[in-house]
Amino acid sequence: MNSSNNKFDCIIIGGGLIGLLSAYFIAKQGRRVAILEQASLGRESSWAGGGILSPLYPWRYPDAVTELVNWSRQHWGELITQLQHESDTDPQLINSGLLILDQEEQIEAIEWANRFNVALQTVSADQLKVLEPKLGPSPSQSLWMPDVGQVRNPRLISSLYQAALKVGVTVFENHPVNQFLIEQDQVIGVASQQNFYAPQVVVAAGAWSSELLKTIDYPLEVVPVRGQMIQFQTPPGLIKRITLYRGRYIIPRRDGRVLAGSTLEHAGFDKSTSQQAKDELAAAAIEISPALAEHEVVHHWAGLRPGSPEGVPTIGELKTIKGLYINSGHFRNGVAISLASCRLLSDLVTEASPIINPNDYAP
Repeated sequence: MNSSNNKFDCIIIGGGLIGLLSAYFIAKQGRRVAILEQASLGRESSWAGGGILSPLYPWRYPDAVTELVNWSRQHWGELITQLQHESDTDPQLINSGLLILDQEEQIEAIEWANRFNVALQTVSADQLKVLEPKLGPSPSQSLWMPDVGQVRNPRLISSLYQAALKVGVTVFENHPVNQFLIEQDQVIGVASQQNFYAPQVVVAAGAWSSELLKTIDYPLEVVPVRGQMIQFQTPPGLIKRITLYRGRYIIPRRDGRVLAGSTLEHAGFDKSTSQQAKDELAAAAIEISPALAEHEVVHHWAGLRPGSPEGVPTIGELKTIKGLYINSGHFRNGVAISLASCRLLSDLVTEASPIINPNDYAP
């Protein structure tokens, strides 16, 4: 590879949703961007998650997470329309809505929704049966968030990859980064199978980000948190709403697949699955919708979320090394907050006016 192929304006470490979307936004501002991915593009937590465009129990999160969710929610339609024009893959943005059957935190939920102007209403048992006839539990009152959407994350990754290539992003798969190249407290590139040079480097390596930043003694509080999920195959339309109950949830896809998740396990970088988790997830899904008992579990997988304290990602430039940025620590809400976090990161890298106040996310 000649020297002109290893010099860029910005290098992104990590080719998941966060890395891809960051690269896409930065490249659209006229920068020459490269992604270095340690394995295959988008095959870690970006592939493994459910694609819900809202946190579960969103009122439990700090305001900093809600700000990212709300900005993203307002702009998903625009991005998906762009991607449909720029690729041959439809990410399948669907407005399923979110039903929450737990009753214990309704006061907190309503107060939160009023504060952030989020559509949330209580529904009676009779109204619940109209919204989702196939449910098991019918509490006297449930919460209904009609504006919650979902995407098929593997399709989103595919679409975004095609669009990123069209705006000039260069992608290097199977290129783990070993170290940062730094001169006089300024990043000048990274070392992988060869040296790649850029005055700006973004760490967007998900659960692996903190391991990489240890090489410069930066203590990023991000740890891998394993999540196992299962998938039922059902007739299209059997279940229509994303439904959450006692920490477990089901997500109906357009083609009849129904995802059920998920576990929260601190198991290091082990992505193996267990029969116990499969059985527990299936039992929880069937409790939510007994109709699922008649359908087969056709897939079972695990991914590693980038766990962070309170789920607030770190977004911005290190104070100690000029040009070195972080966009990591999205924990359980990577897809839901990806749009705002990557646009904010792009604004900081390109010195544009930031979409939201970056102080809550600064390294």
